[in-house]
Amino acid sequence: MKMTTENTSEWISLFETARGRLTGLAYRILGSYAEAQDVAQDTFVAWMSADRAAITAPQSWLTTVCSRKAIDALRSARVSRTDYVGAWLPEPIESRYLQDQPIEDDLAEAATMAFLVVLETLSPKERAAFVLRDVFGLSFADVAQSLGVHEAACRKLVSRARANIAAPQRARGAAKGDQEAMVKAFEHAISTGETDALKSLFAEDVCLRADSGGKVAAIRDPLHGIEDVAKFIGSTLCAAWSGIQLARRTINSEQGLVLFENGTPTAVISFGYDANGAATDVYITRNPDKLRWVG
Repeated sequence: MKMTTENTSEWISLFETARGRLTGLAYRILGSYAEAQDVAQDTFVAWMSADRAAITAPQSWLTTVCSRKAIDALRSARVSRTDYVGAWLPEPIESRYLQDQPIEDDLAEAATMAFLVVLETLSPKERAAFVLRDVFGLSFADVAQSLGVHEAACRKLVSRARANIAAPQRARGAAKGDQEAMVKAFEHAISTGETDALKSLFAEDVCLRADSGGKVAAIRDPLHGIEDVAKFIGSTLCAAWSGIQLARRTINSEQGLVLFENGTPTAVISFGYDANGAATDVYITRNPDKLRWVG
């Protein structure tokens, strides 16, 4: 498809049709929805100032530009994240804001908090290559073109990414029943201090991490093991969150909870699971800068 130079409205319409997919792509590369929106908008600016007559494959062009801008943004972000106070977690988002059209199962599962945390272990190019190939289903040739590398190098990037992602043995998504049971047990522990049901759903190596960015009260070091994690939830959080509203929300395509104080979201709780449905991770996001896409 070769576009004319005159029909600006057609170009804008074509981009807006792709904006949700591009934002979803950038979010999975960056782990920040706010930054992903910026990347999508930067892609729009580049799109409108491009040599329109020379673009014969608009969707491919947009994917390439968006991917490269997301990689650049991730490299810059990782420099600032080295000085981050406490644990850094991806920005949680209610799934209604993820505007992949359509939201297919593989796209949804690849937006879970646990999956995004694992993606943080990859280099920027590995992460982009994996997301483009294994999440969005592009061919190796198209991924290589988007990243500006040879196809052989692209295959190595994806291979390394797959190996690193497989290492923690984390599942992409959990069954709805496992999610429902975990949310109910967490709510019960917070309201009563009783943690037996919660502990029965934890994996032996369960880990709890809280992200405050140093801006609000939260633990800075992860907690590990069933007893320590359950005690923290049933004692410390039960006391701190007594009488505060907990609301269920679909967070990053899975069931989670949002803590509200005077109508304002102050924490998001989400979970990671292993292949057997046991909870391997509890993620508590407290940094107020990361709570704009919930509640």
